[in-house]
Amino acid sequence: MKVDIKVPNASSSIFRTHKSYSAEEIIAAGGAAKFGEKTKNNNERIIQALQNGPDVEPFTDEEWEDLMRQLEATK
Repeated sequence: MKVDIKVPNASSSIFRTHKSYSAEEIIAAGGAAKFGEKTKNNNERIIQALQNGPDVEPFTDEEWEDLMRQLEATK
């Protein structure tokens, strides 16, 4: 079954620089994995991009210590 995926008009989308699709279009395409294949995206490519990206720490040591002090004070 070939599914015709319609792309909304960019001017009516909240994502002006990115194409957006409805949940119904993703399901009609065969689910998230099949939809990704049809839109030239796949898990391997996403995983590789994440692995090649910079390591990100959510908090500095100082911020973490401050958060732990706040947590202890509010117990």
